[in-house]
Amino acid sequence: MEIPMELSIEQKFNLKLYEEQIKALSPEESQKFLLEVLRQLMVKDNMLKHLLKQS
Repeated sequence: MEIPMELSIEQKFNLKLYEEQIKALSPEESQKFLLEVLRQLMVKDNMLKHLLKQS
């Protein structure tokens, strides 16, 4: 199974929107945002591992 490594056009667009929003954040807000994103990625990893075990 081939895993796509490129972002879709929609994802690239969303990334650009996030970039603009992040520029307006203070350093403290940026750190909180980064930690939340990392937490969500870890949750996503856990969900994927769980789903793979179930299949």
